[in-house]
Amino acid sequence: MFYIKALHIIFVVTWFAGLFYIVRLFIYHTEAETFEEPKKSILQTQYRLMEKRLWYGITWPSMIGTLLFGYLLLQNYFASWSWSLYAWLVLKLVLVVLLIAYHLLCGKIFKQLKSGIIAYSSMQLRIFNEVATIFLVAIVFLVELQNTLGMLWGVGGLLLFSGLLMAGIYTYKKFRKD
Repeated sequence: MFYIKALHIIFVVTWFAGLFYIVRLFIYHTEAETFEEPKKSILQTQYRLMEKRLWYGITWPSMIGTLLFGYLLLQNYFASWSWSLYAWLVLKLVLVVLLIAYHLLCGKIFKQLKSGIIAYSSMQLRIFNEVATIFLVAIVFLVELQNTLGMLWGVGGLLLFSGLLMAGIYTYKKFRKD
């Protein structure tokens, strides 16, 4: 069982790494739209290649590995299932379903950028990138503390930190000189 748990954690880490980095690439890809030719085309071609390799080579396989090994871990929990004992697990599964929705939305953005459609500004994508961080913190706090209150405190602290981070980004953007 420890090997399955270790593999699950490894795939979770690589899945989140893929989700964090793919959105960063989306940001750079979107910002390249403001450049003059040929710089714009060169950068966007390179970002499309990087996005494709990351999406199909790391992010998707990592999600599948996470879900596969997570399912195998669930088999262990179902042997002694009790709603009161594993309420945290139900909430974790809800968060995982929402994370899969986030993953699929990243896939939609990936396909749009691949087709040359820029539907979001770089600032919107920067904010969107923080959503994965919220999922990561919420899931880790929930799994480690195995209670909803602990997770809520962790997520509340993260939201406060995210607000301060966004204020910093807006301030930086306002005073940044390109």
